[in-house]
Amino acid sequence: MLVQMALFQWEGMLSPTILPSLLFAFIFLALILKHLSKELRNSGNNRGPRLPPGPSKLPIIGNLHQLGDMPHISLWRLSQKFGSIIHLKFGEIPTVVVSSAAMAMEVMKTHDLVLSSRPQMFSAKHFFYNCTDIVFSPYGPYWRHIRKICILELLSIKRVQSFGFVREQEVERLVRRIASTYPNPVNLSKMLGLFASDVLCRVVLGKNFSEGGEYDKHGFQKMLEEYQILLGGFSLGDFFPSMEWINSINGWKRRLQSAFRCFDRFFDDVIEQHLNSKKAMEEIKDLVDVLLELQKSNSLDMPLTMDNIKAIIMDMFVAGTDTTFITLDWGMTELIINPRVMRKAQDEVRGVVRDGKMVQERDLPQLHYMKAVIKETFRLHPPAPVLVPRESIEEVTIGGYVIPSKTRFFVNAWAIGRDPDSWQNPEVFEPERFIGSSIDYKGLDFELIPFGSGRRICPAISFGTASVELALAQLLHSFDWELPHGIAPKDLDMTEVFGITMHRINDLMVVAEPRFN
Repeated sequence: MLVQMALFQWEGMLSPTILPSLLFAFIFLALILKHLSKELRNSGNNRGPRLPPGPSKLPIIGNLHQLGDMPHISLWRLSQKFGSIIHLKFGEIPTVVVSSAAMAMEVMKTHDLVLSSRPQMFSAKHFFYNCTDIVFSPYGPYWRHIRKICILELLSIKRVQSFGFVREQEVERLVRRIASTYPNPVNLSKMLGLFASDVLCRVVLGKNFSEGGEYDKHGFQKMLEEYQILLGGFSLGDFFPSMEWINSINGWKRRLQSAFRCFDRFFDDVIEQHLNSKKAMEEIKDLVDVLLELQKSNSLDMPLTMDNIKAIIMDMFVAGTDTTFITLDWGMTELIINPRVMRKAQDEVRGVVRDGKMVQERDLPQLHYMKAVIKETFRLHPPAPVLVPRESIEEVTIGGYVIPSKTRFFVNAWAIGRDPDSWQNPEVFEPERFIGSSIDYKGLDFELIPFGSGRRICPAISFGTASVELALAQLLHSFDWELPHGIAPKDLDMTEVFGITMHRINDLMVVAEPRFN
């Protein structure tokens, strides 16, 4: 399927003056010659490292044909046949995929340092200012520097708590939006997407962009959708680095540059507004304020450029919005189709909040069952089903197999969440499994790793989960939920859209009956 997509791109985007068939023949011949040349060089030395097992590889494309439309599921099926650590070849790229908690621990704990770098993905280089962000930056002094800034300055517990008023105000606005639709069905997915964007924009950029048509004016939704497609899509350069120039011919690079310019112009406007504004001393600083003050202070060991700042903003903007939205959307979907769980979670929240209309953040530590619902949502529907790839800095031995340097590593968090060796009845949505259990999603329990673990763990866990917990508690407290007339839980399409993150293909339409006037 990926090869078909690539061919479609070539044939659909070439200039009409160039015959697509001739270009394809030339590219295919070049790849064959490169492959044969490598085979001849290696023919005199058949003794190589003991690699993990895996399926047979086709010439040139390796195992690309086995990825399919849903790579996390395709890789899981291969792991069922070949084991929890498998070796694949995606084009020119040697790849290892791990699909169990034990193997994930070896990758992200035992050998964390050796596997702390990132491959330089073609799309990420264009989107994230040559990979100078936190997520895609290769391991080294610069990455350690910006990670320290994020942990100490941007995403500390104190900083996250300081934005509690933003979360509470945006949750209240979410409730008003949903209540105004009753008794008609509401597109809850759209409402949750607006909520996630509003919180993120106010915290990071200092402005609410959904008011006054600003959300549509800037085209946020289209920008985020294009980002999803381009960063999670098939780029020939990522699998055939020697043929990266093809991305300039098939239109992929041009499309990337166009999407990047939209974000870049928007960030330039935001930064310009911040540089020209005069905030009062008592005002809460947004994260752009914090970054600009750090840049101006000259107190950093390594100065931040404007592009560095924009790369960090890009991380916050796209990752923070998507993770919150996806978790809430999947969580509400599971609750709707599991009414027993819904009633139990509602009873808990309403028992804690009682007659109060609005849930307060101080109420959240008492909501043990609701937090178990969130953990179960992370288990079955991790926002990133396959974690952002790592790359080995040097040769490493994992599971008794010797794996060369410059090998790409994928951790299939989706498969690990469904591993019967770690979970009883893994396909069943059952939050009770976490009651009385110490398993958490903060990187120490490898059965549940939606945010990764080790040095490369997502530094925004506290920030993201704070919004998810408050919003979900309020939705459970404020409304009684049911599907529109004539629709049963079995009718809901649970198909996923695979990308850098994973959301449902169809929006969640529900009827929300308010409990309060």
